[in-house]
Amino acid sequence: MDLFNPPERETVLSVSELTRSIRSLLEGKFTQVTVLGEISNYRSPGSGHLYFTIKDESAVLSAVMFRAEASRIPFPLKEGVQVKARGRITVYEARGQYQLQIQSLEAAGQGSLQQQFEALKQKLMNEGLFETDRKKPLPLFPETVGIITSLQGAVIQDFNRILQRRAPGILIQIRGVRVQGEGAASEIIKAIHAFEQESKVDLLVFARGGGSLEDLWEFNNENLARAIAHCSIPTISAIGHETDFTIADFVADLRAPTPSAAAELLTRDWKEWRELISQFGARLHRGVRQTISIHSERLKRLAQSALFREPIRLVHAYQQKVDDLQESIRLGLTHALAHKKFRFEKKQLLWTALNPRHAIQQKRDRIKSLEQRLRALGPQQTLKRGFAWVTDEKGALVREPHQNLIGKTILIQIDQGKLDARVERLLSE
Repeated sequence: MDLFNPPERETVLSVSELTRSIRSLLEGKFTQVTVLGEISNYRSPGSGHLYFTIKDESAVLSAVMFRAEASRIPFPLKEGVQVKARGRITVYEARGQYQLQIQSLEAAGQGSLQQQFEALKQKLMNEGLFETDRKKPLPLFPETVGIITSLQGAVIQDFNRILQRRAPGILIQIRGVRVQGEGAASEIIKAIHAFEQESKVDLLVFARGGGSLEDLWEFNNENLARAIAHCSIPTISAIGHETDFTIADFVADLRAPTPSAAAELLTRDWKEWRELISQFGARLHRGVRQTISIHSERLKRLAQSALFREPIRLVHAYQQKVDDLQESIRLGLTHALAHKKFRFEKKQLLWTALNPRHAIQQKRDRIKSLEQRLRALGPQQTLKRGFAWVTDEKGALVREPHQNLIGKTILIQIDQGKLDARVERLLSE
């Protein structure tokens, strides 16, 4: 546009219209970008959305990560963490500010892998997956051992050589998997489930040689850790060298420093077993000799006791004790019988004194007296004494003269019958 010669009709845009146009241009141009930088100005409000900036030595980019995506971050987010953010460029219209809307976030570099390792380790530790109490004991004499490892490399040869030397009777079942690179964890999980379904092995070993943190990273997979923790078969983790540690080491029932050490741990040299059996045999002989010696001494003491030297004295003592008991029983029974007899005679005297027939006659006389009094107070006796019973037409008892009775018929009951009467007037007293 020529500023010195403006067109006759200039296009005027509102701020909102211009901002939306810019947003359309940016979103159309930068639909998917990956940005590497350091987190700064980190905010995590209660909504669950995350707000921060990604910066390098000379520039700053505003970023937002909404709750659904933020919940999938596999490591703790804080100031200064180097990250690799993937998302799209958009515009926050309320501020007229362009920003990166992040869809996925991962830590960058070796340091970030260690941070992810520590974060997952802490998470599973808090859930109790590393607790000793939940770990299964290894079988003392495993007959069949399952090995999950790569078919390439020297792990299988070293493992088998040690078993053949120390315990040649143990059978080995092998499932070949990838032990490095993306997707290796999924293959190991499938192998675990396959061994569980077959139920043919007594022990399960995860083995691979040493390597860098990146090489061993698949053994820090959360899904694999949970599969090992919940495996129904006792497990040994034999991953890397002695200084290498993975999440699988912590959740397995036992960690071996190396695959060769795992073969040593799950077996014992036959020479060791022979020595152990000899030790048990010697302990058994000592125990038997000690038991025989204890019982021999006891037998000697019994042989020297009065029971064996003068048994007739013991018999006489028991006979005397029997006589004493019989006399005690006789005296006890005599005393008990006398006491019962005394109580019986006492109750007999009391029964005679009470004389129930006399008491019954008294009750009958009282009832008869009450009956006579009741008759004397009854209405029939009252009528015989010259009194009358007066009721109105409805049968209600007439107790006092009332104006309502004038001209009405009343019933008068006397001793020898009933009379009908008509009330003509009321008489004053």
